[in-house]
Amino acid sequence: MSELLLGIDAGGTMVKVTLFDAAGEEVACEHRPNRMSFPHPGWTERDPDAMWRGAAEAVKALLGRSGIDPAKIAAVTPSGYGAGLFLVDGTGAVARPGLGSTDSRALGLIEDWRRSGVAPALSDAIQQAIWPGQTSALLGWFQRHEPETLARTAHVLPCKDFLRFRLTGDISTDPTDAGCAGTLDVARGAYAVDALREAGLGAWIPRLPEIGPATGIAGRVTAEAAALTGLLAGTPVARGVYDVVGCSLASGLRHTDELGVVAGTFSINSTLHRTPCLDPRPTLQCPYPVDGLYLATIATPTSASNLEWLCKTMLQAEAERALAAGRSIYEVCSDLVEQALDRESGAMFLPYLFGGPDGMPGALVGLTAGASLADVLRAVFEGITLAHRTDIDFLLGGARSARPTRALLAGGPSKSNVWSQMFADAIGLPMTVANGSEFGAKGAAMCGAVAVGLQPDLGTAMTAMTRVARSYRPDARRSERLARQHDRYLTMSRRLAGGWAPVPEPAAASFAGAPA
Repeated sequence: MSELLLGIDAGGTMVKVTLFDAAGEEVACEHRPNRMSFPHPGWTERDPDAMWRGAAEAVKALLGRSGIDPAKIAAVTPSGYGAGLFLVDGTGAVARPGLGSTDSRALGLIEDWRRSGVAPALSDAIQQAIWPGQTSALLGWFQRHEPETLARTAHVLPCKDFLRFRLTGDISTDPTDAGCAGTLDVARGAYAVDALREAGLGAWIPRLPEIGPATGIAGRVTAEAAALTGLLAGTPVARGVYDVVGCSLASGLRHTDELGVVAGTFSINSTLHRTPCLDPRPTLQCPYPVDGLYLATIATPTSASNLEWLCKTMLQAEAERALAAGRSIYEVCSDLVEQALDRESGAMFLPYLFGGPDGMPGALVGLTAGASLADVLRAVFEGITLAHRTDIDFLLGGARSARPTRALLAGGPSKSNVWSQMFADAIGLPMTVANGSEFGAKGAAMCGAVAVGLQPDLGTAMTAMTRVARSYRPDARRSERLARQHDRYLTMSRRLAGGWAPVPEPAAASFAGAPA
């Protein structure tokens, strides 16, 4: 019997293809870069077919390197980042470049929607906030600024569903991606058709994909996709979930007294609820495919991608030296931070490289001549951790908030012992990290396991395929210090944000000699 499961996770910077056995252990893995383009300030775009080719190449390389017979693969399941969008025409060709969830071109539109009352009405209908990278807001932007794109678009697809379209020809999505897109009435589990029409998005409604279960078989690998990937034509392809939900499943997030923390491109912090959470109003909310729960998420672009930027730019030489020594630059960074943990340092990093309060950019403050690279890296680790703490305080600060007693960590920082401990210290909860490293792909594979009958449901799949690999308890002394740092972090963020407000150009006649 075929019992291997292939998960494909297309994130903000990388597509990761991972093969799992029926117990959820990683058998083989391949990565390919997902290159983004930035044609205008605030725009984040991607070539959809380049992403597909990268995924196909990774699958073929994985099969070749591992020597696995593709007939042993029971199911293939894609996952990917939520929100943003991918548009295809009636022939299946890409209608325009895809958009990432970090795209902010819709800021002006959302402000217009707020003034007119559209934003609060739509927010009520979809039970979550309205934000720039959300699919619904981006559809409004296209309708206003690129009506020709609307005219040639036949289907609006999330990231994972575009990959599955290329694998199988299937056009559909699941409730988690529809929820993240801001097009779903989360409580009803159906598109918020009336609210979308009231927002002026009626023309897009017939272009939205049909919604089906995450654990359903949506299609089978076509002959064309088989030739590109090395997979066996006819292999079942499950519908899957978007990456935040995939990571949550692979972390073992299952109960309403648990906090899920995913540190990646975004600071992702989630709790589970019996009914949709409305106080506080989350950034994202969707049906969770376990026990009829709902996943409420606060998300800001303030997480580990800030460290990735640092490593790819200022630490490029160090990264090359680490690679030559058979190590990762991220391992080197963790070692340096561990050496600096007990030193006094006033350095603080504000992780706003991809957008902060009132448009504030990132900042590194508090340096003195005695600071070392280790102190700077410690400030970066702490700043990202404190950004999560800020989001978590909001998520847990409402009348309908969950009251978690433990946290589950996933994402890049979870691979670092020192950083995982720092998260536990900053959040003040016992924290666990599950087995494995590619959590988005694993959550997808779990959906595939249910789709082909290897597991009866996702709850059982979580029990069978996840286990606690490491545990951390808050250190009282370091928690106290990070609490003080968090107060300073909030103060610095407020003060510096005001300095980045747009300053009007002075009149030419009054510029010279104007008082300082």
